[in-house]
Amino acid sequence: MADDAAIRAFEQAGWQRAANAYEAAFAPATRPFIPGLLDAANVRAGDAVLDVACGPGFVAVGAAERGAVARGMDFSAAMLNVARARHPSVPFDAGDAEDLPYPDGNFDAVVSNFGVHHVPNPVRALRQAHRVLRSGGAVAFTIWAAPAENIAWKLVFDAIRRCGDIAASRAPPPGAGADTPDDCVAALEAAGFTRTGYLKLTALWHQAGGRELLAALRSGTARMAASIEAQPLDAIPAIVADIDREAAVYRDANGLAIPLAAFAAYGRKF
Repeated sequence: MADDAAIRAFEQAGWQRAANAYEAAFAPATRPFIPGLLDAANVRAGDAVLDVACGPGFVAVGAAERGAVARGMDFSAAMLNVARARHPSVPFDAGDAEDLPYPDGNFDAVVSNFGVHHVPNPVRALRQAHRVLRSGGAVAFTIWAAPAENIAWKLVFDAIRRCGDIAASRAPPPGAGADTPDDCVAALEAAGFTRTGYLKLTALWHQAGGRELLAALRSGTARMAASIEAQPLDAIPAIVADIDREAAVYRDANGLAIPLAAFAAYGRKF
């Protein structure tokens, strides 16, 4: 059984640490999926939109650029500091995805870009999203595809398995319920949503090489960073060399163009 308190403490500490590096390190991997996420929630001009686990606020800003009345919420004070400094015209609130600090029926859409799978109990978070949505409102959130399709993750995990220790991370096991697109649909339905489904999204992540890819994940993430930081220092050169060798097929004139894949799961409240 998941230890909710341990997961929450781990995730909060990780994102506090990653906040200042996130935009340069990891946002280039997550930002390309924002348009598809907003489309999945049918975000339009005039909609009241909540971006849960907003981080530096890029999804909220994307919604505002569509003419929506957007706000963001996150449990990391450091992330909120970045969001407020970068986007002073958008309101950002402190809060917990599993206990949203908003009244019932307050939003037309609730969205989260790679946030729901980080909470201890995704179904509980989705029930909160259902509560704060108006009738007819939509929820949408993204998760990463499995490493077999999500090549950046596959390169790193495979290199650690071959050259390091894949079991070395001391991160607590993640919460259950948002690992696969089918899991996400089941979680949405358990939370009361109808007209559920998912769509696959793809993008490219450009990195100079294996060392830079590893550094971006180490400085801009929480759970992946814990796995990388747990590796013996003397294993890192071999891990980097393995990534570079296996990624050669993705190399172009500017470095690596690494395929990424994600799913946007969605549902409606009626």
